[in-house]
Amino acid sequence: MRPFNQIERLERAEALDKPAAIVRDTVQRVLSDRRIKDALHGVWLGHPVHPVIVQITLGSFMSASLIDLVGGNRRSSTALIATGLALTPPTVAAGWADWSTSNPDQQRVGLVHAATNVVAVSCYAAALTRRARGRSGRLLSLAGAAISSIGATLGGHLAYHQALGANHADRVRDLGPRDWQTLGRVADLPERSPVRCDAGDVPVFVLRRGLDVTVLADRCPHLAAPLSEGEVVGTDGDTCVVCPWHGSQFRLDDGAVVHGPATAAVPRFETRIRNGEVEARLAPGS
Repeated sequence: MRPFNQIERLERAEALDKPAAIVRDTVQRVLSDRRIKDALHGVWLGHPVHPVIVQITLGSFMSASLIDLVGGNRRSSTALIATGLALTPPTVAAGWADWSTSNPDQQRVGLVHAATNVVAVSCYAAALTRRARGRSGRLLSLAGAAISSIGATLGGHLAYHQALGANHADRVRDLGPRDWQTLGRVADLPERSPVRCDAGDVPVFVLRRGLDVTVLADRCPHLAAPLSEGEVVGTDGDTCVVCPWHGSQFRLDDGAVVHGPATAAVPRFETRIRNGEVEARLAPGS
């Protein structure tokens, strides 16, 4: 059976749900400070932090193993292993933060991904310990590389097949209408209660506050939740919509991320009222 099919079996492995729930609750308790969670998600960067830092961490480990494989300079290999181990805590923290706000099928794969990486990092740590005692640690380094490759495969599946960390609202920029689309009569829109409408082929979040109508893409960039089912909080320029699935907050005035786990803004639409009808089109540069 192909490895891909084996990973798809992990997605459906409900036996992993109980341990995943225990770990998820623990992670969420540890990361109770929202400022820390936002930092780990990458709200400040506008992009998830984990795939950025993991490239350096995994790259250090794999480079060390390649040096060991060809019998290269052990001092260089040792320095690279030490670098990878030093970067492991922030890499793990960012990964757990993202994983704790993912969907069940993603959490199942992610749990095995994390367990595999624990074994790989243990091999590298043991290799470094042996070298401190005057041994080569070469076999442990190579074992770490082999196991890391499995972990990387699972991580790639999470990112590219299951789209964890992807911007699920990005294609709105391609599909959103550039010409004005009628959404309905202003009088039919409830006051301060979001509804879902369609602007051409794109579902949109619509909120009326008096005669001011805000229109954003309805899909949360994090994992595509319908924002029209979310709660509106705050007042005036600080008014936000809260994602109903994982609690991301977006400012209504411009769609910017206020709190994660989302890291990308929600595409915004321009609005106007003509003859009592609300019209919208994708805002330039949205």
